[in-house]
Amino acid sequence: MKNSVIAIDLGATSGRMILSNIENGQLKMEEIARFDNRIVNREGKYYWNLKSLFSEIIEGLNYATSLDCKIISIGIDTWGVDMGFIDQSGNVIEDPRAYRDPYTSGIMEEYFTKIPKETVYNKTGIQFMNFNSLFQLYAANKENFEPLKKAKTILFMPDLISYLLTGNAVCEYTIASTSQFINPNNKLIDKELLEAAGVESSLFPEIVMPGTIIGNLRNELIKNDIDYDIPVIAVAGHDTASAVAAVPAQDPNFAYLSSGTWSLMGIEVINPIINDRSAKLNFTNEGGIEGTVRFLKNITGMWILEQCRKEWAEEGKDYSYPQIVDMINKATPFQSMINTDDPSFANPQSMISSIKDYCNKRDMVVPQTDQEIVRCIMDSLALRYRTIIDYLKEFSPNPINRLHIIGGGAKNSLLNQFTSNSTGLPVYAGPSEATAIGNIMIQLKSAGIVKDINEMRLMISQATEVKEFIPQDKEIWDEAYQKFAKLCY
Repeated sequence: MKNSVIAIDLGATSGRMILSNIENGQLKMEEIARFDNRIVNREGKYYWNLKSLFSEIIEGLNYATSLDCKIISIGIDTWGVDMGFIDQSGNVIEDPRAYRDPYTSGIMEEYFTKIPKETVYNKTGIQFMNFNSLFQLYAANKENFEPLKKAKTILFMPDLISYLLTGNAVCEYTIASTSQFINPNNKLIDKELLEAAGVESSLFPEIVMPGTIIGNLRNELIKNDIDYDIPVIAVAGHDTASAVAAVPAQDPNFAYLSSGTWSLMGIEVINPIINDRSAKLNFTNEGGIEGTVRFLKNITGMWILEQCRKEWAEEGKDYSYPQIVDMINKATPFQSMINTDDPSFANPQSMISSIKDYCNKRDMVVPQTDQEIVRCIMDSLALRYRTIIDYLKEFSPNPINRLHIIGGGAKNSLLNQFTSNSTGLPVYAGPSEATAIGNIMIQLKSAGIVKDINEMRLMISQATEVKEFIPQDKEIWDEAYQKFAKLCY
């Protein structure tokens, strides 16, 4: 009977469960469940359907325990910032509020009348977003949100699922680090920041590090007869922290790009980087494994192209990826450029119209055809990545000799080549399943199967396909970047 682990990976739109084991030194993975995760609107408030999510997880666990394998551990990673509330009797009071709920609109500015913005950043090193946990709690307290008033314990999403599985409550460090009330130097809750939001720090359990055993899976959740305990591990609960743990790097001289609908580009450092420059550029310091810090910036990824594809599909033009690649190759490069992180592209009624308006207002060639639009997007994304790489080179204590691209975007060979051309760095793309792999590897480390992050990453590099892209056409891309840079400064 094979010893296996289960990675439960919950995203904002879907969840999945991966069964994994080591065979002859190779990592083997099998998806055993996939399910939707939807935000529910109840009387103008937005929630996660916790009952549905948990039901899907239990169904997946029952299936896994019916297979010819021994489950040696379970780990859960999710998106950041959202929380659930537990009452005096140990019951979940209500479904967790979702970060897209508009109750945090304008809340940051009100909070800053209590504690200045500069103080908040200096204490936490976290980028400002109105849905950060700190501002959610302030908003909930302001509206007298009943679950907060009744709460004995507050848990972040992966810790909430782990609590339902084990009955034990913890506060895992990487997920807590997204909250904007954790001090990245001592890795503890800043009581002053929480108290200004009207919340006692004692509502949160003790912070634990990735790899900690939370407790054993409750026997009553499993219908199958098994004669062993299944521990639930606090992996890197924030999905990006798990993904970065799966970067197949063998030295610190790299940057990473977790690439998908949204992209996160950063470096892995030992100490947080908090200064006036990082604050101005809105870089964030989030928790990583083995005490590391993920110094990174959020970037618009494939969101712009995905929104354009939706508009084209409504017109009956359902372009496949190979068709888009062909369109890009046939279009003239660099005649139109956009700053992909401009607020006008956040969520416009028409992304296509927004691109045209942006170019028109800046006296650039306005893309007219679909192929001109996709070329504009791809060129601009690659050039934007160079902007962030240049910033990271300012901050990094190590030289940046290469860029590792992980996540779904690792499969986008054209953009990966453009990114290599633009940044002048060799790009190593893969693994595309980085989040699940990082989750799995932290469980294997907890079980003593791998020793540390270096051994984890060596095994990942040997077990997964990584494709190399070498910079090309340097002078052409350098010239294009000089024009693009004017849009970003």
